[in-house]
Amino acid sequence: MQVRRSSVIILWMAGVLGSAALVQAQSLPLEPRHDAGQSITAAFEGWFANQDGTYSILLGYYNRNRKQDLDIPVGPNNRIEPGGPDQGQPTHFLPGRQWGVFTVTVPKDFGIRKLTWTLVANGQTTVVPASLDPLWEVSPFIEASENTPPTIRFEDGASVQGPSPISTSLSTIMGNPLTLALWVSDDAKTILGMQPPKTPPVILTWSKFRGPGEVTFADAKPGVQLAKVEAVSGGVSGTASTSATFSEPGEYILRVVANDWSGNGGHGFQCCWTNAQIRVSVKP
Repeated sequence: MQVRRSSVIILWMAGVLGSAALVQAQSLPLEPRHDAGQSITAAFEGWFANQDGTYSILLGYYNRNRKQDLDIPVGPNNRIEPGGPDQGQPTHFLPGRQWGVFTVTVPKDFGIRKLTWTLVANGQTTVVPASLDPLWEVSPFIEASENTPPTIRFEDGASVQGPSPISTSLSTIMGNPLTLALWVSDDAKTILGMQPPKTPPVILTWSKFRGPGEVTFADAKPGVQLAKVEAVSGGVSGTASTSATFSEPGEYILRVVANDWSGNGGHGFQCCWTNAQIRVSVKP
């Protein structure tokens, strides 16, 4: 089922405003943003069916702080229930609106039940529900113009297309730059009626998803070195590489998102981007 851009925007706003009764000491998303000291609100962005009969609930968040990254460990201040508190959510929150960051898989018989994601940031609590309401069904793998998400593939051969991330594992020593290399391809299609922009067909963005210390990327938005352009389909493929340095030992998860010409959040279409993760064990 395709969800039109206007419908997604209206539903998202309704979800944010409708959750106000569950929010304590929270400012509305449309008021001026502050550098720090504000809340973080989960964003329920829809759901889609999986081939095995289960369902994936798509979630992002809105960090109202312009300059304050926040680390909120899984637990009382960062929990998804029932079944949690840990349902694969981030513990590191970047400023601003972050679209389609992860998915939670629920069983075939989930029915009319709901998940709730509770976040406590800067002393302010927000609680947002998520369900399989038919009005929130989305199509994250193809949209009306037949645009599809990019494909990410790691050096070990694991690949993914769409918002449900896969992960691969690496290890390094604290202070030593860790090379992050991947292969990416895309159909280089645009939203219906949209002219191809002058930006690259695929933009990659790396960020910390979980971990005890700071992560410094040599280039958080490494350019894709296009190696191939398909003459028939018009698709593109290539490689990209950067490195990450870790300030403390421990277990980390890094996220990389590949956006095509549809941009962040698919310009409201909830398609087409791809998430992937790297689990990194950092030794002293």
